[in-house]
Amino acid sequence: MSLSGEEFTIESHGYRAVITEAGATLRLLQHAGRDLIVGHGAGEMATAGRGQHLIPWPNRIRDGRYTFAGRSYQLPISEPARTNASHGLTRWAAWVGVQESSDCVRMLYPMMAQPGYPWALDLAVSYQVDEDGLAVVVQAHNVSDTPAPFAYGAHPYLTAGTELIDDAWLCFAAREEQLVDPERMLPTGTRPVAGTEADFATARRIGDQRLDTAFGLDSPARVTLRDDSGVGVELWGDASMGWLQIYTADSPPIQRSGLAVEPMTAPPDAFNSGTDLVVLQPGQRHACQWGIRALG
Repeated sequence: MSLSGEEFTIESHGYRAVITEAGATLRLLQHAGRDLIVGHGAGEMATAGRGQHLIPWPNRIRDGRYTFAGRSYQLPISEPARTNASHGLTRWAAWVGVQESSDCVRMLYPMMAQPGYPWALDLAVSYQVDEDGLAVVVQAHNVSDTPAPFAYGAHPYLTAGTELIDDAWLCFAAREEQLVDPERMLPTGTRPVAGTEADFATARRIGDQRLDTAFGLDSPARVTLRDDSGVGVELWGDASMGWLQIYTADSPPIQRSGLAVEPMTAPPDAFNSGTDLVVLQPGQRHACQWGIRALG
C-alpha cells in the first residue's frame, strides 16, 4: 500500500485529475500537460493541506473547544503549536472510490461519531472533468438523531506556471477580511477590503505580499491567477461558498510556489462564532460545489 492509498484518474477534454484514497485528496490537476495546482507525488503523503477536504470544519477552532445546543465539546488539538483544532477530521481517512466513468469518480466516507464530534455523517465527494474544467460536488448527510454543526472547506494550491507566485497576477472580489492575532491566527474582528493592501478586485502582481487571510464574499467565489501573458487558472465556487482563505504559503514545503485558494462555507472558528455555520438536522443533506479551470 502506498502512503496515500489507491489512486483514481479521470480525463476529458485535455484535463487530467488524480484523486487519492487518503482524504479523497486532489493530488494532481493538469490541462494539456500544464499543472493547474501544486500537488504531490504518486504514493506520497499530502503535506501542507495540499488538495485536501476540510470536514466538518475548515481552518481553526480555538483550543478545540466549542458549545453547541447548550453542550460543550473538546476536539483533539491537531495544531499543537497554536493549541487549535485545525481543518476537520477527514483529511487522513480512507475514502472508498467508485469510478463511475473515465471522466468521473465518486469518493465516499461514513464519518462515525467520535470524541468532540458525536455525530455521524455520510460524506460524498464527486470529481468530474469536462470541457469547462474540474467540478467538485461535496455532500454531507446527517445520519444522527440530533442536529449537527457543519462547515466545509477545500485546500488546493493554484499555480499559473510561474516559479514563484510573486510574479503572478491575482484577482478576486471580497467584501471584508478577517483580522487575526499573529500568534494563534484566530479571529479578532473584520474590516472592509476596498482600498486596503488586501484589495485584489483589480488584478495585480502578488509581489512580496504575504497573506494568510479569510475573506468574506458578496457573490460566488471567482479567483484568477495568471502569468504576464494571461495564461493561468481560475477557481470558482457556488453561492454556499461565502468565504475564501488566501494563503501565500511562505514556508516549506510550498515556499510560495503556489497560492492556497480555499473556498469555505464558513470562516475560521465558526463553531464558536456561529457565523455561516450550517446546522444539519437529523436526516438533512447539505451540498456545495466548486471547481478549477485553465485560462489562456
